[in-house]
Amino acid sequence: MAPLQRLSISISALLATGLLAGCGGGGGGGGAVTPTTPVVVVEAGAPVLTGDTATDGYNWFNFRRKQMGLSQLTRSTALDGVTQGHSNYMRLNTAKPDASLHNQTSGNPGFTGVDLKARLTAASYDVPQQGYFASEVIAAASTPAGEVLAEELVTAIYHRFAVFEPALKEAGAGARMTSSGLTYFTTNFGARGGIGPGVGTGKIASYPFAGQINVQTFFLSDTEAPDPIPDKNEVGYPISVHADYNTPIVVSSFTLNPRGGAKLEVKYIAPDSDYTPVSAAAIVPMSRLSAKTVYDVSFSGTVGGAQVTQNWSFTTR
Repeated sequence: MAPLQRLSISISALLATGLLAGCGGGGGGGGAVTPTTPVVVVEAGAPVLTGDTATDGYNWFNFRRKQMGLSQLTRSTALDGVTQGHSNYMRLNTAKPDASLHNQTSGNPGFTGVDLKARLTAASYDVPQQGYFASEVIAAASTPAGEVLAEELVTAIYHRFAVFEPALKEAGAGARMTSSGLTYFTTNFGARGGIGPGVGTGKIASYPFAGQINVQTFFLSDTEAPDPIPDKNEVGYPISVHADYNTPIVVSSFTLNPRGGAKLEVKYIAPDSDYTPVSAAAIVPMSRLSAKTVYDVSFSGTVGGAQVTQNWSFTTR
């Protein structure tokens, strides 16, 4: 698999019943990414690749959600149209980017709406009497492989919070390539007429999930905008927990160690801070993880006031 030559990721605010809520953010950004190992390793049960960027990316998100016990997303033709339009806008305006990859400027070629809410409204997605919940993630890289772009968005911790929101019910994906070979991949996630089933009261879903193998050993923090580790680029792979939408997580302890070894130095990404929703938390190891190693994770705290203690392990590639 060819290494990525450029990766740029941004995350929008979550929209709930038309109001800004939960995690947010924006801004362009990017950086050189040259992984020493392939981003995606073929796994049992992985979706069959179609060669279509949008479809392969959408399927990969559902594959990861299923592995960690989250509900599967249905494909929305309305959201497909929104994402395809926005990917085309970025393709046409790649030489004059807006302040945020999520925003558009009226009058520019391919304009479909100034922000996510406007684009959803234009597609009749946000019907007020039904309520809606939507988010947007974007990746841009010199590969058209949708599974690679989706996996990079899963790796990027602030974007993972959007991709693995338990309340989501549907998604749409679109992709367009520039003449120079840069692919813009946009995914919109949503829930209309009420949020999805979630993980249940007093429960969390984790990623990497229990027993996961072939976990990547590192994360290049500078490739995510906003940058979760602004003073360092190469760090270890992020570990996260996810509760139902708007269910507060309070962390008492969240640790990581190689099997039989000492606890690692990590950066704690707290719930309801920066670009993190109240219902999620993460730790990011401050150094690359070791290859072919079992890591043990321990989490304790409360989820919606209920005491939760969870211990699990994963293995790196």
